[in-house]
Amino acid sequence: MPLVSPVTTILFDLDDTLFDHANTARAALATSTAGLPEFAGTDLEVLYQQYSEILEEMHPRVLAGEYTYEEARRLRFQRLLAPYGVASTDMALADFTQRHYGHYQRLRHPLAGALPLLEALKPHYKIGIVTNNRLAEQQEKLQYLGMTPLVDALITSEEIGVPKPNPRIFQVALERLHSRAAETVMVGDNWQADVVGALAVGIRPVWLNRTASLRPLAHVEEITSLEPLAEVLLKITGEPLLVEKLS
Repeated sequence: MPLVSPVTTILFDLDDTLFDHANTARAALATSTAGLPEFAGTDLEVLYQQYSEILEEMHPRVLAGEYTYEEARRLRFQRLLAPYGVASTDMALADFTQRHYGHYQRLRHPLAGALPLLEALKPHYKIGIVTNNRLAEQQEKLQYLGMTPLVDALITSEEIGVPKPNPRIFQVALERLHSRAAETVMVGDNWQADVVGALAVGIRPVWLNRTASLRPLAHVEEITSLEPLAEVLLKITGEPLLVEKLS
């Protein structure tokens, strides 16, 4: 795809684009339920899908201020565990929720290829993170994952007051990085938030489609993982000379 302007800036989503939230959540659920008789014979992938659906439903309500993160976490696990007969008391629910959160924090890891990709891009491009989440949580996450030195700007929906795909959050990212939309690329896994949001402000999107979903717009560039590095760099930057230099 020919680029109108040379790329100077790469924006990334964080959760499930650079940070492997989905597999971290799977591992945390497996660890949290291990040895509990209520989950004997339970398909953990089904449990994860239930967890994910509840999270997807509640996350926008948290961003809107309807619940605090702590309230939302408690309600999420209350709904998830009730059909299994677990956490029937407030104390049991609080104990399970706290243990699971500890496992989730400990088991966090980047998406495969994320760190090498950022390391390859950082000397040549400005790097920004645009994420629908809390500022402090995402700052701590970047630090834990070893990504903080590789990121020039972190823009969160909590700080800006609107989530992706609202144009304002992308405009703030451009302002902070002193970049123009025509020279910027947005890489993210969420079609509506990342791809549609970027297109609305004139940023070229690259869709990280890890689930083999149908691509709604054929002209949008697509990658299925962050590896192999050379192929991903070429699709994001469109600059074969950089790819040849790094290969």
